[in-house]
Amino acid sequence: VQLEESGGGLVQAGGSLRLSCVASVASGNIFSIPTMGWYRQTPGRECEWVATITSNSRTNYADSVKGRFTISKDNAKNTGFLQMNNLKPEDTAVYFCHADIRRSPNDEYEYWGEGTKVTVSS
Repeated sequence: VQLEESGGGLVQAGGSLRLSCVASVASGNIFSIPTMGWYRQTPGRECEWVATITSNSRTNYADSVKGRFTISKDNAKNTGFLQMNNLKPEDTAVYFCHADIRRSPNDEYEYWGEGTKVTVSS
């Protein structure tokens, strides 16, 4: 299973970016994705949880992004999204996609993407 993020880049404060995370397998199928989420990391700081969405579309957000970021997913395409609005310089980080993925009903593992860099200039 591979998670591939995209959508990062450089944006001015107050701007928006939309991150995508596509889950794929070299062979076979993905049975389900119970949970997909986003984390971010800045050099010298611990990895910070940003948002999570479950298979029934229940969402949770870190207080630092609540009201500005929206997590969503397209189950048919095994793809998750993070819409980031009103970006602030402190949102600058490498954003990582995380997912719990089932290849079968009783076979669940967690996976991480390699990250996409978001830079917000003041």
